[in-house]
Amino acid sequence: MTTGETVREFPLFPLGIVALPSELVPLHIFEERYKTMMAECLESGSEFGIVWLSDDGLRPIGCACEITEVLERMEDGRMNIVTRGTRPFRLLERQEHLAFPAGEVEFLTDRNEEVDPAAAAEARSAYAELVERATDRRPDDDELEAMGAYEMAATVEFGLEAKQGLLDLRSENARLRLITRLFRAAAKRLDFVERAQDRARSNGKVRFG
Repeated sequence: MTTGETVREFPLFPLGIVALPSELVPLHIFEERYKTMMAECLESGSEFGIVWLSDDGLRPIGCACEITEVLERMEDGRMNIVTRGTRPFRLLERQEHLAFPAGEVEFLTDRNEEVDPAAAAEARSAYAELVERATDRRPDDDELEAMGAYEMAATVEFGLEAKQGLLDLRSENARLRLITRLFRAAAKRLDFVERAQDRARSNGKVRFG
């Protein structure tokens, strides 16, 4: 694993979600400690970290996020914001002395490797097919070419374990192979739903002709 800078007193937001780099995450801020946290992040332009609070506890790898837009700010300090995932980190130690949850974190970087063109092409093809099936619009080639594994995965709703698995990987090639499997599995689920809807419309009978 390749690591980068270490930061102490990094604001942490334990949630029942997993954020990915480049993913847009809307948040409703209403607890006092998180109102304080977001006010400080807005004032300083700093990041905070979303960490998945799973049934098994706080996961060690989280995603730093930046606030991209304040949609609504209420008189009592509550706010609706849009955040964007920026980079993964490992939580080294919780710190309890601030007015909000925080910790010492170590930002993570990928292994130094060349991206496998075949893995990238396969992932982009599976992604384009899934998007076209779901939205009737196929991403254009330039749009696809600019997207890495995180950018593609950030636009598709996967299960939390799958998203955490992506966040845990320090290899772009490994992420590309994983999202290819996830996109193909999602396409199969779409097939199943469409077949079920067709059967429902035909009162459960198979129609010929």
